[in-house]
Amino acid sequence: MKVIVRCVLLLLPCLLCQPTAGQPFQLPTPNRAIFTPGAEEKYFAPTPGKTWTAGTFGCVRSDGHQLHEGIDILWTRRDKKGEPIDPVTAAAEGTVAYVNRKSSLSNYGNYIILRHRIDGLNLCTLYAHLASIQDGLNKGDKVRAGEALGVLGRSTNTKTRIAAERAHLHFEIALVASENYATWHESNLKGLRNDHGNWNGRNLLGLDPRAVLLRQRADGEKFSLPHYLQKQTELCRVLVKAADFPFARAHRALVSTNPAVEREGVAAHEIMLNFNGVPCQIIPRAPSEVKDYTAKVHLLTVNEAEQRAHGCRKFLTTKGGKWELTAEARQHLDLLFH
Repeated sequence: MKVIVRCVLLLLPCLLCQPTAGQPFQLPTPNRAIFTPGAEEKYFAPTPGKTWTAGTFGCVRSDGHQLHEGIDILWTRRDKKGEPIDPVTAAAEGTVAYVNRKSSLSNYGNYIILRHRIDGLNLCTLYAHLASIQDGLNKGDKVRAGEALGVLGRSTNTKTRIAAERAHLHFEIALVASENYATWHESNLKGLRNDHGNWNGRNLLGLDPRAVLLRQRADGEKFSLPHYLQKQTELCRVLVKAADFPFARAHRALVSTNPAVEREGVAAHEIMLNFNGVPCQIIPRAPSEVKDYTAKVHLLTVNEAEQRAHGCRKFLTTKGGKWELTAEARQHLDLLFH
């Protein structure tokens, strides 16, 4: 009997670290203040001179004009020298996609990207500013949810160092824009260095980790990541006259059925984008539905309130009193179709 009890106790931590059905993500550090209302200052690391909101996701930098692609999670424990010792662990089961142990190559410093397939979506999680990365952890390695990845820290290549009291984990949950980013970058961004291949930050379409974690906690086993995405606030809708849409093939859970397409085939795709350019809803369109559209890309609708509140990606502009897609937006769409 004692042997059985001992075995159960040994297994219990592993069982607790596994995400339950409908709960794909767990917290990547020991900091649990995100789930305590009013304790935000204990969870989010602000930029110097700003409040904790500067450590959250979205248009929260440079007075709302700059995007912060993830959340900055504060340390909870430090050693005698004042350096953080919080372990950083995998937020979900996955595969190591990229490891950067040369902090001078990125303002993310030492960082790891894990790749996941969750609810029919190609996702990745990113863990940045690490003080150290787990020995022996390399590209292609399988990791379990809760498995150690490294130690929270403040590594970076920026001119201004991250102060010890602001040591944090920069954490991202993102969709992969294109499996062919490196070749697209070489063709479209000539002269702009790409030290990270397909794992350049431009290829990662960030979701708000705080919102995802809180929603899955509220929904429990009913949580669905595709449903969460489809309910995102719409920035705009665009129509792209192209039958082949690699992003749609890789994220079929976001694609709606269309009886006309089943009869005629696909001639175009209608895409609902949120403010960060994530294709949250994708509707394939048949030839008869798009015959009146002549250009390859059309801006169909604009949510002006969302543009005013979250326009930091600069996807939209006005010309002659009419909304238009910017060059940045068109380049973004081109990547999605690459």
